[in-house]
Amino acid sequence: MTLTTKNIEELVELCKAGNQSAQLEVYNRYYKAMYNTALRIVKDSFEAEDIMQDSFLSAFTKLDSLHDTVTFGSWLKRIVVNNSIYHFNKNSKYQNVPYENVMYKVEDDNQGIESELSTSNEKAKLVLSTMSQLKDNYRVALTLHLIEGFDYEEISSFMKISYANCRTTISRAKESLRQKLQPMVNN
Repeated sequence: MTLTTKNIEELVELCKAGNQSAQLEVYNRYYKAMYNTALRIVKDSFEAEDIMQDSFLSAFTKLDSLHDTVTFGSWLKRIVVNNSIYHFNKNSKYQNVPYENVMYKVEDDNQGIESELSTSNEKAKLVLSTMSQLKDNYRVALTLHLIEGFDYEEISSFMKISYANCRTTISRAKESLRQKLQPMVNN
């Protein structure tokens, strides 16, 4: 059985044993998703690539702390998100890469807007470009919630804010996004 046909649990066990081919296979399976996750937060392609690679190195060196190999993907994503937020907060003055450079899946809960946009591609571009205009904490919170799918508890942990503050921030961010999108859609 080749490494490409092995499931992630088998690959993680091989990685724990120091198999570099297994590490390369795990990297090949996850690097695009982890890069996109980092890019959505830090908005800089070079920094996102560095964060993604650092996160893989960190994950491979800490594999013994992973108790359930089935959760490897979500565990790796948490490492990437934590590293991305850390780097974003550390280097927030260097954030000038537009969102339009990368396509994302967007879960849009804006009432009435989705029917007025002609394609999902246009909708995604509009929402992402509008999200980039939001305050940084709103943009990061919405990205983690709507695009990455994290719940309020996880986001409050990542952003180091209280659960109530997280819910309020996301609610205000959604409202701000709606207000910014409404005039664009009505034109």
